[in-house]
Amino acid sequence: MVKHNNIIPNIHCHKKYCESSRGPLKVKLALNQASRKKSRRLARAKKAAALAPAPLQKLRPIVHCQTQKYSAKTRLGKGFTLEELKAVKLSPKYARTIGIAVDHRRTNKSNESLELNVERLKTYLANLVVIKKGEDASGYSQFKGTIQPIDRSKPAIEMQEVTAELKEFKAFTTMRVARQETKVAGYRIAVENRKKKD
Repeated sequence: MVKHNNIIPNIHCHKKYCESSRGPLKVKLALNQASRKKSRRLARAKKAAALAPAPLQKLRPIVHCQTQKYSAKTRLGKGFTLEELKAVKLSPKYARTIGIAVDHRRTNKSNESLELNVERLKTYLANLVVIKKGEDASGYSQFKGTIQPIDRSKPAIEMQEVTAELKEFKAFTTMRVARQETKVAGYRIAVENRKKKD
């Protein structure tokens, strides 16, 4: 008899891996995991060889993450906007041929992000080497990895001497007074206006 308010035991310990009277059971095995891993690796190598000496990855813009919680963080986006490409005098069609990702849906919401990504494009174009058809590309090596990764290095902490002036400053009192001043600011303006009318 089952005791207490627990889950009713209903575990299936009699699964058959072979043919049964009910037909073959759908038990999926991953015995091809190692061979799949090898075929994926070979496919990546084949793709890289076909692209050579062009880099494996495309240049992507720096964008802010979604929602208020993560909007302070930056990451690499899907592609550059048409406005960003226009600023460096590139057409979307040509940009795609020289390893720049283009996203026609994304729009620039701020001037700061537009300037940041325009600078990113200018840096890329300054270092870009375009090899025309028929030219010998044996002297060039293929770049592997993220193109222009985001600099995540944190600035060094600056140490400061604690002066008498800093010790005297009362942060909480200053904040409390400022809060109170903003609360009564409207009332004080109303009193002044009343006095002027009288």
